[in-house]
Amino acid sequence: MSTHTDHHKGLLITAIGGLTLTIDIPLIRLADGTPWTIMLLRTGTTLLAGLVMWAIWRSFDRNAPRLIPGWSGLTVAFCYGMTGISFVTAVYHTSTADLVFILAFNTVFAALLSWLFLKERPRLATVIAMLAMILGVLIIVGGSVGTGHLFGDFMALCSAFFVALAITISRASGKDMGFTALVGVIIPLALAAFMVSGEGFHVNAPWWIVFNGAVVMPISFFCLANGPKYISGPEVAMFYLLETVLAPIWVWLIFAEAPTRNSLIGGTILIVTLVAHSLWQLHEGRKRRAALAVVHPA
Repeated sequence: MSTHTDHHKGLLITAIGGLTLTIDIPLIRLADGTPWTIMLLRTGTTLLAGLVMWAIWRSFDRNAPRLIPGWSGLTVAFCYGMTGISFVTAVYHTSTADLVFILAFNTVFAALLSWLFLKERPRLATVIAMLAMILGVLIIVGGSVGTGHLFGDFMALCSAFFVALAITISRASGKDMGFTALVGVIIPLALAAFMVSGEGFHVNAPWWIVFNGAVVMPISFFCLANGPKYISGPEVAMFYLLETVLAPIWVWLIFAEAPTRNSLIGGTILIVTLVAHSLWQLHEGRKRRAALAVVHPA
């Protein structure tokens, strides 16, 4: 009964995190500011909110997770910091649909990095899924040639890579990195502060980005980081897909920004592949658990 309850708790927590994350890009766009000003406000409020959360947790529990657990924590914080820089840059240099579809490519990077550094050889179904996702990204990027979006697509790929690298290092270390992503924003915060000091502070609706950094980002990061404690990796991945599907819809409704044909074709390939692969992983996981139950009955 406890396991059943924990599973439902994990589904609820991760669903909240995934749904909250879907409004990140629309809020950045609504703030209507220059990239460095937006990055300054977004990372500054995220860092403040994260430190407040950690201080409250630590006041009640001296065993609260460390902000940066050792050298591996520093590396993960650096990766998340680079993710923040490349992500905000991509928001301003490519379409929302291209950005979120390419970000879904982080699963391919994660599989490749796990293969190279953790010696986790992917199974045939995973290799096929990776090849299909590479095709989807190539279609999206191919459609950006000559449109001025190519640099933004590259930044989106960089963001996906750094997320995958952070996840791989976190898994290899086995340490709690719950707050490390929030602390990692110090890197883009410092860079943005330097740039804003030179070009000035420019934003028309700062309340949107302050709400994003102080509320949306901490909630989504915290929930998505805690989901794997209760549910499987493939189930968590399904909730990450909420941003891939819903963010372009919100932007289309608010800004009338319709995805291009190539973006829709490539994005469809990515989404269908991810859903099919996650469902396959869930099925294989149930088969393994059933086999173990037969070999080692309770």
